[in-house]
Amino acid sequence: MKLVFAGTPEVAVPALDALLASGRHEVAAVVTRPDAPAGRGRRLVASPVAQRAEEAGIEILRPVKPRDEDFLARLREIAPDCCPVVAYGALLPKTALAVPAHGWVNLHFSLLPAWRGAAPVQHALMAGDQVTGASTFQIEEGLDSGPVYGVVTEDVRPTDTSGDLLTRLAFAGAGLLAATMDGIEDGTLKAVPQPAEGITLAPKIQVEDARVDFAAPALRVDRVVRGCTPAPGAWTVFRGERLKLIQVTPLPDRGDLAPGELAVGKNNVYAGTGSYAVELVWVQPQGKKPMKAADWARGVRIAAGERLGA
Repeated sequence: MKLVFAGTPEVAVPALDALLASGRHEVAAVVTRPDAPAGRGRRLVASPVAQRAEEAGIEILRPVKPRDEDFLARLREIAPDCCPVVAYGALLPKTALAVPAHGWVNLHFSLLPAWRGAAPVQHALMAGDQVTGASTFQIEEGLDSGPVYGVVTEDVRPTDTSGDLLTRLAFAGAGLLAATMDGIEDGTLKAVPQPAEGITLAPKIQVEDARVDFAAPALRVDRVVRGCTPAPGAWTVFRGERLKLIQVTPLPDRGDLAPGELAVGKNNVYAGTGSYAVELVWVQPQGKKPMKAADWARGVRIAAGERLGA
């Protein structure tokens, strides 16, 4: 088939690579978000998908909005058979959905209908899911509600961050998306409607959602930290300034600290929760680079009774 691939961030690149390497389909162009300011100088930088497409010599379409007439006209000229999508980042109008004969097929990083929305991996970790995965489905006007072509599953490991899990799913999902294109092309794969039960939503994680509540149980604290790492970053407040929490370890044997109360050992820093304590392993003070929590504690000289979150 002739394909137009739509995607923007780094997590979409493995799928583009898989389609380029398949040898069975032609990736005629990519659709990606416009160049965006990045870094201290706020210079305009092309998306990871655009950079990979440029390396491969593929036409790059960067519509401000996918309803733009110039973009739609060019899409019709290319006349793709199908448009595979991974984390493109913009809603597709009916006029765009109608162009390819086989529609737009999205790779979504959950086992649909669970975790429909922008942040499925983060929400799966924060909810304590033990198994997650990726799904390919036909895009329709509803939010991630279209019929499903296929799935792959992935076990959630006890120390997974959303970054760890998303990286694994990006590569497993790349193979699934390529296989889905093959099945659509040869007619062996039919999309199956999603069940009406088991629908959960995964909206974008806002900064306030990533604030750690030390009155919650230790397992919840750990899940929020892992689910929000690397983005948007779990955080709390210490002495009136934001402190990012990058890694914590629950300690079921230590229950002597009040929620948020800090205790410092020779090379360890502990914080109480609503159940038992957690060890702070890596933190990032406001305006500084990530550091071991023990080094941070030595620098700030924590006093007896001081707490996080106040």
